[in-house]
Amino acid sequence: MLNIVPNVPDMGEKTEKKFTGLSRQARILRGVSLYVPAFVMTIIVLTAIFADLSWIGLPQYGLAPHDPNDSTPRDRLLPPAFMEEGQPEYLLGTDRLGRDVLSRVIHGARISLSVSLLVIAITASIGTVLGITAGLLGGRTEGFIMRVVDVALSFPALILALLIATIIGPGYLTVVLALSVLGWAGYTRLVRAESMRITHSDFVAQARVNGASSIRIMVRHIFPNVLNSLIIVMTISVGAMIIAESTLSFLGIGISAPIPSWGSMVADGRAELDRAWWISAFPGIAIGLVVLSMNFLGDWIRDKFDPRLRQQ
Repeated sequence: MLNIVPNVPDMGEKTEKKFTGLSRQARILRGVSLYVPAFVMTIIVLTAIFADLSWIGLPQYGLAPHDPNDSTPRDRLLPPAFMEEGQPEYLLGTDRLGRDVLSRVIHGARISLSVSLLVIAITASIGTVLGITAGLLGGRTEGFIMRVVDVALSFPALILALLIATIIGPGYLTVVLALSVLGWAGYTRLVRAESMRITHSDFVAQARVNGASSIRIMVRHIFPNVLNSLIIVMTISVGAMIIAESTLSFLGIGISAPIPSWGSMVADGRAELDRAWWISAFPGIAIGLVVLSMNFLGDWIRDKFDPRLRQQ
C-alpha cells in the first residue's frame, strides 16, 4: 500500500532539543552572572582585609607594596609600569605627591567597603524594626511611621550630608552618619509592605489564636519571611553605598585626607586628567567593578530566592 501520509518531522523532539538548548544557555549565563562577580568581590574583599596586617601586629607586611601615605616628590606623576617611562616599583603609577596609586587603591577598598557595610547594617536594622512594627500593628502606629518615612524620602540627602559635614566636619563618622540618617526609610517601606502581606496569612492568625505576643510574632513569624527580600536589597545597596561614599569624598565632605578612599582619589586626579589619567582612572575602575559585581550578585540572589521568579 502506498503511504499517503506526509512525512511530518517529530516536532516534539525538535521542541525538546530547542528548549534543552535554551536551558543550557540559561545555565551558562546564570553561572557567569554568579561566578564572575563572586570571584571579583572575593578578590576585592580579601584585598581590603589583607591590605596590611597591622591589625595582627605586622604592619610591614600586606598586599600593598608601599605605605599609601608615603610621598616621594622625585617620583611624582610617574605613569603605570606598562607605559613608557613607567617603573616596575609603581605598577599603577604615582599621584602628584609621589604616592603609589596601587597601594592607595588597595587601602581605599577597605575604607569604601567598611563604610558601605556599616551603613547597610545600621539602616537595614532600623528599617526592619520599623517596617515590621508598622506592618503588624497598623493603625496610628503605621500612619505615624509611614509619615516619617515620607518626610525622610522627600528630604534631599546631599543637602543633609553637607549640613552634617559643616557641623561636625568631614570624616569617616560623617559619611556613616550622613548616609544612615535617611537610608533606613527605603528599608522601612519595603519591609512594611512585606509584613502587611504576611500579617494576613493563616499561620500568623493561628499564632494570635494561640496567644503569641506581638514581639514573638515579629521575631518568629514575620522576620524570617521578609529576610529573603531584605538580603536582596542589602546586596544591591552595597554598590549604591559605595557610589554615595565616593560622591561625598569627591565633594570634599567625606573621608578626609590623607586617608585613601576611592572617591577622594578620583577627586585628587581630576586636575591632572590631561597628563596623569591613571590617578582617577584606576579607583574609578574599582568602583565600577564593585557596583557591577554587587548588582549581578543581587540579581542572582533575587532569581534564586524569589519563588515567583524561580517558577518562571
